[in-house]
Amino acid sequence: MRALAQYVMRGPLQAGGVAAFTTAVPLLFWIGAAVVGLVILRLGIRQGLNIGLWALLPALGWGLFGRDPTALAVLLQVMLVASIIRATLSWERALLGGSFLAIITGLMLPVVYPGLLDELVRAGVSFYEQYNADVAQTLGDDLEQVIRDTMNASMAGTYLATGVGMTMLARAWQAGLYNPGGFRKEFHTLRLSPAASAVCAITMVVGPFLGLNSMLLVWSAGTPLALAGLALVHGIVGRKQLSTQWLVMFYIAMVLLGPSLLILLVVLAFVDSWLDIRGRIKPAGPAE
Repeated sequence: MRALAQYVMRGPLQAGGVAAFTTAVPLLFWIGAAVVGLVILRLGIRQGLNIGLWALLPALGWGLFGRDPTALAVLLQVMLVASIIRATLSWERALLGGSFLAIITGLMLPVVYPGLLDELVRAGVSFYEQYNADVAQTLGDDLEQVIRDTMNASMAGTYLATGVGMTMLARAWQAGLYNPGGFRKEFHTLRLSPAASAVCAITMVVGPFLGLNSMLLVWSAGTPLALAGLALVHGIVGRKQLSTQWLVMFYIAMVLLGPSLLILLVVLAFVDSWLDIRGRIKPAGPAE
């Protein structure tokens, strides 16, 4: 990956070619998005958006002719998040901007891709009726709407998570080439402000009363808090100079516990935004 980042930074022809090619190839769109993010972060928004146009053409092709909005949605997420970081040097603002775009994406998907959602809903209804008849019977006429909301939210939320992940990859490439260790330090100190965490929490709680998809809001507004929670864990491990085995065990626990641990991370991130848990932990040192 480092060699790819070095090649991309040789010039606009190399960057644009890699971005366009990888976006056009199935399942490699994430590389193209990360390349665009790297150019934005290193060379500026204007040059990055010029490279983004190279990737935008195949992404539009997938969206219009392939009926798959994934490449386009992830590319737009990366362009937005990376541009905000470049302009403000704030991951908090970038994450909030990405969450807002995710909500817009979730609202637009049923309008732009009604056929795709209908196919997914039919497949989901068929699955529950065949393999989980009790749930299907309990939900009754609401089954189709619940599955539709879930599919819509999961698509928009996945685009957001992938876009943020690719922006982080681009940031790591940038640090590896020009500022070794910079991304690690930046991620370890990532923490939402009380105002930002309150906005996320209010969005998740109040939004459904306004008629919005509750699962979409949880995905969108919960992602900044979840990422801040991950940063808190990494920051504590780094501050105490603990072995990387602690992080390995933590991610194994995430796989095993799933949503339960994720909810705990969100809560911890919310608390950390007010109490600054890392600042209260004494760092490891020679005296210890």
